[in-house]
Amino acid sequence: MERNQTAFVILGILAIHPNQSGYEIRKTVQQTVGFFWGESFGQIYPTLKRLLADGLIIPSASGSKTRMTRQEYSISPSGLLRLQEWLAVPYREDPPRDEFLLKLFFGAEVAPNVSATHIRRFQEQNRKVLSTLLELQALGRARSAHYPGFPFWILTLNYGVAHLRASLEWSENALAVLAALETPHSKNPHSEEDIPGKP
Repeated sequence: MERNQTAFVILGILAIHPNQSGYEIRKTVQQTVGFFWGESFGQIYPTLKRLLADGLIIPSASGSKTRMTRQEYSISPSGLLRLQEWLAVPYREDPPRDEFLLKLFFGAEVAPNVSATHIRRFQEQNRKVLSTLLELQALGRARSAHYPGFPFWILTLNYGVAHLRASLEWSENALAVLAALETPHSKNPHSEEDIPGKP
C-alpha cells in the first residue's frame, strides 16, 4: 500500500468522518481534498475492498433505517496507525502536469490572442474556485471552529486562497504582456537569454 495514495485518502476521510459508504466517501473527497487532490473515483471501491481485507477499515452500521442497504466503513485502530505513519513520511514531490502552462510555454507558435484566450479561461475558472473557497472559509469559521482538525483545514484552505489570488494577479500581468505583443512594431519583451536551455 506504500504508493497507493487513494488508500490514504480514504483512511484520512474515515479518520475525520467515520461511518461512510463508498458513495459518501467520494462525495466527501469532492467537497474537501478534491479542491487540490485529483482522486481517481474508480479506485475507491477496489481500494475499500483491499483496506477491508487488510483490516485497516471495518464495516460499520448507522442507525438510519433508510441507509441499511448501504455498507458503511470506519477506520480501524491499525488503519489509524498506518495513516499516522504515512503522515509522518516526507511528501513525494511528483512532477506537475499542467496543460495550461505547457500550452503557454509553446505559445510563440500561435498568435498571442490564442494564449490570451487560455488565460482568460484560466481567470474565469480561478475566480469561481476562489469564490467557493471564500464561502467555505466563512462557513468553516462559523460552523467548524470547535473541531480539533479545524486549524489544519483552514491552513489548507488559506493556502488555496493565497495561491488563487496570486495566480489571478499573475494572469493580469500576463495579459498585459500578450497585449504588447499584439501591438504593431512592439518588441518581444523576452530576449533569447530568457529562454530556458538557450546558450
